[in-house]
Amino acid sequence: MKSILIIGMGKFGHHLCENLLRLGNEVMIVDERGDGWEDLLPLVTSAKIADCTNVDVLKSLGVRNFDICFVCIGTNFQSSLEITSMLKEMGAKYVVSKTNRDIHAKFLLRNGADEVIYPDRDIAEKVAVRFSANHVFDYIELTPEYSIYEIPTFSQWVGKTIKDVDFRAKYHVSILGTKVDGVTNLLPMASHVFDEKEHLMVIGTNSDVEKLLKKYKA
Repeated sequence: MKSILIIGMGKFGHHLCENLLRLGNEVMIVDERGDGWEDLLPLVTSAKIADCTNVDVLKSLGVRNFDICFVCIGTNFQSSLEITSMLKEMGAKYVVSKTNRDIHAKFLLRNGADEVIYPDRDIAEKVAVRFSANHVFDYIELTPEYSIYEIPTFSQWVGKTIKDVDFRAKYHVSILGTKVDGVTNLLPMASHVFDEKEHLMVIGTNSDVEKLLKKYKA
């Protein structure tokens, strides 16, 4: 469990808060207007309507006490930059700032952000990969070269074990887990028998996974 501050409660901030709470974290939320967060008020540790570009407001939050501070202001870059910079100056442990533009990311990183996230871009990339490639149910990019893919069990493997198929040696891709009806089994043994109903979570270079997907049909 971590103690987390979220500044800016637009759509992204709201969804971020919901998921952080679901994972058992303690969350304080701050927004200049406080619109549309009524459902979160009984769940968060604290909620405050305030302008965080005001240095006195930020000081009152005790930013040093949070494990992570998220700056989720998407429409006013100047405010996002000022808040990011002041958080770091006040001793915030780790500052994550939201942006949609590379040029903004450079300024945020130079002025206090430990990490910058691009939610719109990242979702767009994930959707593009999922719907461009055949037989991809989900996709997580780890680096520009490596990703995790959720793919079907192809008919050629059904009834055979991972060892029989010689999966790693043949495809240069590793199986992280299998999923059936939403239930995941991580790190299956070499004796695991492929089932036509299961999905496979595989990790490898994008080029190797793409070769695998092109080679087989479900």
